[in-house]
Amino acid sequence: MILSKEIQSPASVADHYDELDPFYREIWGEHVHHGLWTTGQETPDQAVEALIAHLAGTLALKSGQHVCDIGCGYGATAEWLAEHCDVHVTGITLSSAQLRQAEMRAARSPLLHFTRQDWLANTFRDGTFDHVFAIESSEHMPDKQRFFNEAYRTLRPGGKLAVYAWLAREKARPWEERFLLEPICREGRLPGMGTVSEYRAWAQKSGFKVDGIADLSAKVKRTWTLCTRCVVKKLLTQSRYQRYLLDARSRNRVFALSLPRIWLAYTTGSMVYGLLTAHKPSGFA
Repeated sequence: MILSKEIQSPASVADHYDELDPFYREIWGEHVHHGLWTTGQETPDQAVEALIAHLAGTLALKSGQHVCDIGCGYGATAEWLAEHCDVHVTGITLSSAQLRQAEMRAARSPLLHFTRQDWLANTFRDGTFDHVFAIESSEHMPDKQRFFNEAYRTLRPGGKLAVYAWLAREKARPWEERFLLEPICREGRLPGMGTVSEYRAWAQKSGFKVDGIADLSAKVKRTWTLCTRCVVKKLLTQSRYQRYLLDARSRNRVFALSLPRIWLAYTTGSMVYGLLTAHKPSGFA
C-alpha cells in the first residue's frame, strides 16, 4: 500500500472538505465523485449519474431495501437512489459542510437520513443494512481492514458491498510512488492507497466472498481532464480562486497540485479506478 508521508486523521479529512466546500460544489457539482463515460458523448451530469446507475445495477437494488452510503458527500447520490430505486438510504460523512447540504435533501424525502460520524467508529447495529456502498471514501480510511470489517458487521446475511476506489498499480515503480501516488495521498488527505490485490485480501479476511473487481479507469479518466480545465479557467477569470491559492493560511490549497497528478497517474497506469463487489454469505451472522 502507498502511504502518505503525513498523518491523515478523520479531522484532517473533514477539514479538507469543509474548507474546500465552495470550490467542490462549483467544480464538481452535487456529486463529489467520478463520472462514467461509456460512449464518450455524455455530459458531465449524465456521466456522474451513469456511475450511480451502474452502482444500482451492481447491487440489484429492490424497493424498500435499506442501504448505507459510506462517505455520502452532499447526499446527491443517496437522493438519486431513493428517487430511482425507492430505497431507504442512510448516509454518513465527516464533513459538517457536506452534512448541511445533505440534511436539506433529507428534509424533502422520508427515504433519506444523514449523520456526521466516522465509519470506523460507527454506531450502527449488526445486520442493519441490506446493502452497503462506498464511492471514493475508503481511500480516506486509515484502517482499511476495519473499513471492510465494519461493512461486513453491519450487513445482513446475503447483503452486498460495492466499493468504487482509487487504487495504486501493483508493485508501483519508485518514480510513480515518489512523484504521483504518495503526493496524491498527501495532497488529497488519503492515509493510504491500496492495490487491487490488497482490497481483495481485506474483503476476504472480513468474511466477504468477492464477486469481482472491475477496472473502470478508461471510462472515468475524462473526469480529471474536465476538472483540470475548469480549475484553470476559474483561476484565470475569478480572483477569489487566485486569492485562495496565494494565501498561506489556506490549509488545503496544495490539493490543486493533485489535479494534474491524478490525470497523469491514470494516463501512465500508475493509478487504477476500480469497483469491488462482494457479498456476505447467507446463513452467517
